[in-house]
Amino acid sequence: MADESQKNAFEEISRQIKEANQDLAQKSKDIRQLESKVAEPSEVDARSIFVGNVDYHASPADLKEFFKECGTINRVTILLDKFTGQPKGFAYVEFAEAESIDKAVALNEAVLKGRQLKVTAKRTNIPGLMQRGRRPHMRRGFFYGRRPYPRFRPY
Repeated sequence: MADESQKNAFEEISRQIKEANQDLAQKSKDIRQLESKVAEPSEVDARSIFVGNVDYHASPADLKEFFKECGTINRVTILLDKFTGQPKGFAYVEFAEAESIDKAVALNEAVLKGRQLKVTAKRTNIPGLMQRGRRPHMRRGFFYGRRPYPRFRPY
């Protein structure tokens, strides 16, 4: 009798392990599918263009209409000033195919709403790369011209 109950318990545990493995395999398959759908920033940048000198009253629909001959457009992003909410005067256009970039760059210096657009392929931003003029000056291993603590001003 004890052997019978141990055998049933073993079979139940084995069945639960098989179900858990099947569930795990399905979840890992789902994760792989999601990872393949998510594009890396460099892939998106390879399919995007930078549009400069955009009119402040231009809408994403205007840019989409302007670049529709170049190919299928996934997204149009007009950057806004975070304090005022006003457009900054440039935008990014993401295409579905990388081949569309050449057609779009050919529209460089074309006129939209009375302004001559500057169209270039979007460059990939490299994190940690110092910008021009932002490099600390070094002299004998110390930061030259910087105070070790902030200077307090009397009120």
